[in-house]
Amino acid sequence: MTVVAMNAIHASQRALSFRLGEQLYATPLAQVSEVIRDGELTPVPGAASDLLGIRHLRGRIVPVLDGRRRLGLAEAEPENEADSRLVMLAYGSHLVGVRVDAVGDMVPLDATQIAPPPPGRAEREDDPVHGVLPWQGGFVALLDVRRFCRLPLESEAT
Repeated sequence: MTVVAMNAIHASQRALSFRLGEQLYATPLAQVSEVIRDGELTPVPGAASDLLGIRHLRGRIVPVLDGRRRLGLAEAEPENEADSRLVMLAYGSHLVGVRVDAVGDMVPLDATQIAPPPPGRAEREDDPVHGVLPWQGGFVALLDVRRFCRLPLESEAT
């Protein structure tokens, strides 16, 4: 097996955690393009309330979501503004930035440990939380990148 293939398998078994408010969330590492410092955004008039704006990133125009607003969390200033980051998520050919309060640790994804979302969450078809994983005395909510970023299925994407 090549080093690239081994790294892809290893990445698919880990997730990047990040904090929004008091809760930890995570997305598969294989779908994290990069993590960058927050920067200047261009507002988009008439956009959804959770779209902070767009930014240029190496020749691409990338929409940037507010992670708190997207998940319906209370708006608040991060405890430490310097910890705020943009997590660039990739799904198919799409790239979407998400502002988070802080980036956390790598979380091992053990399928035997993943539990369904809390009652009531699974009833929402567009809910991006697809499971929870015990982690460091609490839990991490696992996000479906496609639903979180409101993207079409790869087969529907053009």
